[in-house]
Amino acid sequence: MPVISLISDWNSADYYIGAVKGRILSSIPDAVIVDINHQIEPFNLIQAVYVLKNAYKNFPKGSIHIIAVNSETDEKRKHVIVKYDGHYFIGADNGIFFLMTEGQIEQLIEIEEKPTGGFPELNIFADLACEILKNKDIEQLGKSKKELFRQLPMLPMYEESKIIGKVIYIDSYHNVITNVSKDLFDEIGKNRSFKIFVQSNKSVITKINKKYNETENGELLAIFNSVGLLEIAIARAKAAQLLSLDTKSEIRIVFDNKEENDRKDSKNDLQGRLF
Repeated sequence: MPVISLISDWNSADYYIGAVKGRILSSIPDAVIVDINHQIEPFNLIQAVYVLKNAYKNFPKGSIHIIAVNSETDEKRKHVIVKYDGHYFIGADNGIFFLMTEGQIEQLIEIEEKPTGGFPELNIFADLACEILKNKDIEQLGKSKKELFRQLPMLPMYEESKIIGKVIYIDSYHNVITNVSKDLFDEIGKNRSFKIFVQSNKSVITKINKKYNETENGELLAIFNSVGLLEIAIARAKAAQLLSLDTKSEIRIVFDNKEENDRKDSKNDLQGRLF
């Protein structure tokens, strides 16, 4: 039996999660339903992409993933079923699927609009998931489309000796994950020494850890996490809370520009001789 996963910006205090699960189980009593995350910040697509992109690939092929984040529709953004990498994704075509797949999808089905009472996850998504579990061809569930709604990714800015990244996710340990990849860090850094400035010039990191426990408790650290993104943490403490970091915060990485420094030293040396 294929799995249905749920990602939402709800929380356990509401009835929404239970209602969606109940709807699915009423139709398919032996359905396997997995909660991935219900703590996404309200309407935060970047967080949802990060969670979805790094979670779905560990599920078996044929799994169905319901994304209940910013699910309202308008003239441009409709409810859709996306088939990608052998998985099915159900949600609003609000940019999340384009960011996750970079537009490289297998199938895209637009769902006919119907009254939902503001709860499409219950009145549309749950029913669609059940239809797919019953092996219904997704082309029978709506009309085929070619392209997803395009959403520009939040990319780091960079130049020859500097990278400016954004915090895109804060995990349950209050470690902050940025959009700076190891590939970009290595490409710009070229094995040069560096300083990572977190929020201000007072919080500086000058090395990349391989393990969290390389750093003494209470000290600031940087590490590339399991998906290859730069993570800022405080050993055995809550970095986001202590440093007032959120998903709008920036981090700066400045690499040593040896050639420029050599030119400055030469100029200073020449001025010293002249005067």
